[in-house]
Amino acid sequence: MARPRRSDATRRRLVDEGVASLLRHGYHGTGLQHVLEAVSVPKGSFYNYFRSKEDFAVAAIRRYAECLGGDLATALEGAPDPIRGLKRFFRGQMAGFEQADYVGGCLVANLGAELEENDTCRPALKSAFLAYRDGLRGALQAAQEQGLVRDDLSPTEMADLLVAAWEGAVVRMKIERSTRPLKQCVKQLLDGYFRP
Repeated sequence: MARPRRSDATRRRLVDEGVASLLRHGYHGTGLQHVLEAVSVPKGSFYNYFRSKEDFAVAAIRRYAECLGGDLATALEGAPDPIRGLKRFFRGQMAGFEQADYVGGCLVANLGAELEENDTCRPALKSAFLAYRDGLRGALQAAQEQGLVRDDLSPTEMADLLVAAWEGAVVRMKIERSTRPLKQCVKQLLDGYFRP
């Protein structure tokens, strides 16, 4: 029997809809039927693209990480300096959160809390977090080389702190329905604690 034809475009649409649904509803609240209907894919076709819901979530996590990394690279590209590039990136994130009416936040953090025991998804979540941290680290290292940030902390230490503070501020943002905690995080670190 011939294997059913798969379309890369359809798989991408499924993954993109999966990112949106996982952000809004979490892993356990995301129904595959809803995702399939949203992209007009027959129910039986799901397993032509993914082995399981976990495999689907891993693909969504990887896609989210790829988009986040792309957003960071775009913000840094052409910025007058790495700190202004980081601020541009975080402003873009805040604008996206506001546009989504503060629902969602960071997919990796959300699913990390929900799927901490899931041995299939946890490695993808860890990889996404590290890629995000490493992107920030690269910008902070460049800023350190330009004398824009302190040099008594390693770029990795500063990036770890920035990720942890930002993700905590995202939680507060969702509770308070305000970007105030995010703005405070960026100001206190990039304009304060990280300065030489």
